[in-house]
Amino acid sequence: MAWIIFLILLALFFDYLNGFHDAANAVSTVISTRVLSPRFAVWWAAFFNFVAFLIFGTAVAKTIGAGIIHTQFIDANLVFGALVGACGWNLITWWFGLPSSSSHALIGGLIGAGLLKGGPQALVASGIIKTVAFIFIAPLLGFLFSTVVGIIVFNIANHFKPSKVDGFFRRAELFSAAAYSLGYGGNDAQKTMGIISMLLIGGMAAGTDVTPLQEFFYSHEELMAVHNGDFIVPFSVVIICQAAIAIGTLSGGWRIVKTMGQKITRLRPIDGFCAEAAAGSSIFIASFLGIPVSTTHTITGAIVGIGSLRRLSGVHWGVARRIIWAWFITIPAAALISALAYGIKVWLF
Repeated sequence: MAWIIFLILLALFFDYLNGFHDAANAVSTVISTRVLSPRFAVWWAAFFNFVAFLIFGTAVAKTIGAGIIHTQFIDANLVFGALVGACGWNLITWWFGLPSSSSHALIGGLIGAGLLKGGPQALVASGIIKTVAFIFIAPLLGFLFSTVVGIIVFNIANHFKPSKVDGFFRRAELFSAAAYSLGYGGNDAQKTMGIISMLLIGGMAAGTDVTPLQEFFYSHEELMAVHNGDFIVPFSVVIICQAAIAIGTLSGGWRIVKTMGQKITRLRPIDGFCAEAAAGSSIFIASFLGIPVSTTHTITGAIVGIGSLRRLSGVHWGVARRIIWAWFITIPAAALISALAYGIKVWLF
């Protein structure tokens, strides 16, 4: 049981790193447009990260818990490898200031350990294909939505004085940042919920005895549902995962804030509003569909979209290309780290 507790803590550390690493997604626009100070911006984002469970269910958690690796191959060692791969890649990309996807790092971690343990038959092809597809779809949605929103908003704004437009969108960006933070908390925290639930469920569905740890997290009704074969995320796990990602956001990720908020394109309050509104809408849709979308990819696509709408030269395409390369190598890089961690763990113990 001590090993499972350690893995739960490691999963929560990944959740914390997720918030720390991706804090820039939620706060970079409001900071770069000077709508909020950095300190207040992270508190604003963290609050809405935490309360996201009031709006979203656990569809994304179920995709992570049962839609990437076939459940018969899942054990504590595989989860350990996956978490080490995800945390390791997150720390590497944070150090270099690259807004890569924590979601895809976790999925890459699951794939790497799963392949080493059970080969290709351990993988759920449909879940992986859906996830990989959204490497392209997520930034494209962010780009398209922000372009459409930008065209509409810019045309309306042209009928008013620039000072009034700036003042209005300085207030409106508070709401768009809140909406984006809700979507981010609702999608990303669920990935850790799926991992922890995967560990807790263990062999319960196969009729094994309930452990004290399972009794601690699950209510009687939830345990009955798990015994009937359902993948249930206990409410207690929902709360601690939302709290962990919110604390991570409070800790900030200022290297990536600089990349997202300043190096891709220069943002005004009206630009920040359009980018956040577009990215938030995309993430809301994905969360309700149970798709573990990359919030990083989505907001980056939205920022590029709104920057290119003003003028193509307004986007620093060299920085954008560097970010895109980080997206493509995230899954294989995290998978490699995960496979190494899994192999070492099995070999040593």
